[in-house]
Amino acid sequence: MAQKERISWEGYGLLGPSLVVMVLALAGPLLLLAITSFRSQNGIGFTQGWTLAQYGVVLGRSSYRDLLMRSVLISGLVSLVTVALAYPIAYFVAFKAQRKFLWLIALTIPFWTSYLLRVFAWKIILGFNGVINSGLTQLHLIARPLGFLLYNPFAVVVTLAHAWAAFAILPIYVSLEKVDRSLLEAASDLGDGPLRRFARITLPLSMPGVIGAAILIFVPTTGDYVTPQLVGGAKGTMIANLIEVEFNGVGNWPLGAALSLVGMAVVGAFAGLFVAAARAATKAAR
Repeated sequence: MAQKERISWEGYGLLGPSLVVMVLALAGPLLLLAITSFRSQNGIGFTQGWTLAQYGVVLGRSSYRDLLMRSVLISGLVSLVTVALAYPIAYFVAFKAQRKFLWLIALTIPFWTSYLLRVFAWKIILGFNGVINSGLTQLHLIARPLGFLLYNPFAVVVTLAHAWAAFAILPIYVSLEKVDRSLLEAASDLGDGPLRRFARITLPLSMPGVIGAAILIFVPTTGDYVTPQLVGGAKGTMIANLIEVEFNGVGNWPLGAALSLVGMAVVGAFAGLFVAAARAATKAAR
């Protein structure tokens, strides 16, 4: 019994530094954010007492609700596009590639550069006088530059899908690596073709990795404000851009805090659905 208690205390001791950092860097700021959201602002200071007025403004104003739903839809589309593009790459590395480690290193090389630089690169590529428009004009395929490539949700989806591609490829690859090859051989012996083997065995067994990749992309992209700010324009604005304006532009910290917490609640609800789907997929795969 004493041995078990000693091991338990050693475990808590190992977790201690990480728990302290999480409390100070995550729980503390969230608590301050929650406290601020229940206040009202009078000039540069807070009024006395507590109120739910900020949440009433957030939930009652249709423009805020529409912007939050737009953010969720854009992030959902980013997750879908990124996973759809990442799956074939992860499949190739897991089943076809000879030197898998080198392939994984090669796939992550573009992400060694700054995130901001990659966003600016896409702004140059998609711009009115950018690489795509200039190339199409030089080839005489278009008479004037295409205006729909930049400053809209399309540009946000493309840029975010590229920026978070590695976060989709790696978990899907790990999930595919765990697929028992003997199951594929047995299915082949029973007469299943490549497509049927993929639909009946490979895809179901890799679904936990697919859903995990979707969570890794959906949660942070919903709160991204750099990409919408640089390539989204007015039509590609997301909820994080409004939160940044409330904090730094208008200076209405209680409203900004309420927007942040409502956004977190919505994202948390969708993340919970993703987790439930991942558990269901795991049980089905077993």
